[in-house]
Amino acid sequence: MTMMMLGAVQLGAAAACVVVLVPMGMAGWHLSRNKMLFFSGALFITLAVCVHLTPYFPSVSDFVTSVSSVVVFDHRISCINLVNEIAWDVKPNSSIPNDSLEFYDKRWDWSKSPKLDACDFQKLPGSDASDLLNGSWVVVAGDSQARLFTLSLLNLILGSEADRMNSVRADLFKRHSDYNILLDEIGMKLDFFWAPYVVNLTNLMIDFKVKKSYPDVMVMGAGLWHMLHVTNASDYDFALRMLRSSVVSLLPFSPELSLNGPVTGSVSIKSPHLFWLGLPMLINGMLNTEEKREKMSDALWHAYDRALGDSKLLRQTGGPLLLLDIQSLTWNCGPRCTSDGMHYDGAIYEAAVQIMLNALLIESHQQL
Repeated sequence: MTMMMLGAVQLGAAAACVVVLVPMGMAGWHLSRNKMLFFSGALFITLAVCVHLTPYFPSVSDFVTSVSSVVVFDHRISCINLVNEIAWDVKPNSSIPNDSLEFYDKRWDWSKSPKLDACDFQKLPGSDASDLLNGSWVVVAGDSQARLFTLSLLNLILGSEADRMNSVRADLFKRHSDYNILLDEIGMKLDFFWAPYVVNLTNLMIDFKVKKSYPDVMVMGAGLWHMLHVTNASDYDFALRMLRSSVVSLLPFSPELSLNGPVTGSVSIKSPHLFWLGLPMLINGMLNTEEKREKMSDALWHAYDRALGDSKLLRQTGGPLLLLDIQSLTWNCGPRCTSDGMHYDGAIYEAAVQIMLNALLIESHQQL
């Protein structure tokens, strides 16, 4: 086998001499007055020969393949980093009373740029979302923002079933309660856990570990209750760091791996897809109680936002969770998208659901 390989290499080298040297000699004879044309022709011929010889040198072939893989990997990482780039078009709707939150039509799409166009982000219809989440266990945990996110996700999948969605809405919004539903038609199980404090999320992660059972997709987020009732950014920072430690130590994956992969030395288990539901922008003057307006100030909000960055919980800071950037969505949609300065219109959470679904498409190497 080795002799055959050497023979192939020798034959390739001889062909290269003929293909390169003869044309270059002729080009040098006829085109000596035009050096630029001569060297352009020589470069073209040399590159052509290299392409033909590459299969005879396994190490070169492996290098080219590895470079191709890196390019694809980088494209995926780049798209993950851009998936929150949403632009809004908010306009009055004269057919609706202007004292209603629905007075404004809220339309959104991914921003326009060559990089984002290359990612081919798309608003998935309910049928495609069902296909993507088919057979999955989805967990959403957190405060009222997480509850609104859950409603939008179920509305996308069950939107055509009005009676069923009315039932879902009534059960889901029972005050301070958990909720679960099994969608038999697609084999999807969804659990919502009322977890208004970060410590509740940490306890939930520990519970998964004890039961040795992990969701396929988990969306979590908390901070508004802590901001109102604890009002201490340093304590929030500490709680986030504890959550990060529990996620890293209890789940079978490494945060240093941008996509799926086991911790070194562990059994190879597919990692769950983890998302962090960011804090919304708070519009202090619109908050509906004096206590909220006093405690949930702009300065405190920014301190909590810095604590999230410092905790290294998010993928962008080396952590395990991918951000669903509610801050950016609510900031760009603005006061016309909220009635109380804290809870926003359904369009915000619809966009967040689509961001999650597109991230899942990228991470799971799927196309619809």
